[in-house]
Amino acid sequence: MHMLESAVASPWVYLVLFAVAVLDGFFPIVPAETMVITAGVFAAGGRPNLALVIGVAALGAFVGDHVSYHIGRTAGQGLLRRMPPDSKRRAAYEWASKALQERGGLLLVVARYIPGGRTAATMTTGAAAYPRRKFAMFDAIAASSWALYSGLIGYLGGRAFEDDPLHGLLLGLGIAVSITVAVEATRYLRHRKARPRTPESPPAPGYADRVGSRSN
Repeated sequence: MHMLESAVASPWVYLVLFAVAVLDGFFPIVPAETMVITAGVFAAGGRPNLALVIGVAALGAFVGDHVSYHIGRTAGQGLLRRMPPDSKRRAAYEWASKALQERGGLLLVVARYIPGGRTAATMTTGAAAYPRRKFAMFDAIAASSWALYSGLIGYLGGRAFEDDPLHGLLLGLGIAVSITVAVEATRYLRHRKARPRTPESPPAPGYADRVGSRSN
C-alpha cells in the first residue's frame, strides 16, 4: 500500500491517468475507472489533486473516444461483419446501433456507465456516420460526467477512511460496482418488458440511412 501511495502521489500519475483513459476508449480491457477511483481515494489526503485527476481523466476519455469513433468511421462495418453472430461483442454493437436510432447522441452519455458499452457506442456512431461535431458535444458531456463520477466516488471513500486508504478504495470500488449492477439490472428489466418486434415489421433505419433519405 505504501508503494501505491507513493506512486499516486507522484506528478507522473496525471500522465498515467491520461494514457489509461485514452486506451480505455478503444481498448476496454484497460481499467481506467478503477485508476480514477484509486486516485480519488488518495486525493482525499491531499495528493494527487482531485480537480486535476478529474480533468486529466475527462480529457483522456474524450481523446480515446474520438480514436474509437475514427476506427468505427473507417473500419466499423468490416469489424462488425467479422464478429461471430452470437458473440457478446456482436450483441453489444447491435445494442448500440439500436440505441443510437432511439436516443441519438444521448447514447454516448448512457453507454459511459455500461460495461463494454462505451466502445461499442463510440464505434457505432462512427460506423453510422454520426456528425463529428454532435459526437464531440455529447462525448464531452459523457467523458466529463464519467470522470467526475469516478473521481468523487474515490474521494468519498478516501474521506470515509482517511487513515486507511485500502478500506477507502474498497468502499469506492464497492459503490461503483453497486451502481453498475443497478444500471445493468434496470436495463435488463426494461429489455424484458419491451415488446419484441414482429418478423414482418421492417427494421428501423440507421442514422446514415435517414440522412441519405432526406437528401434524396
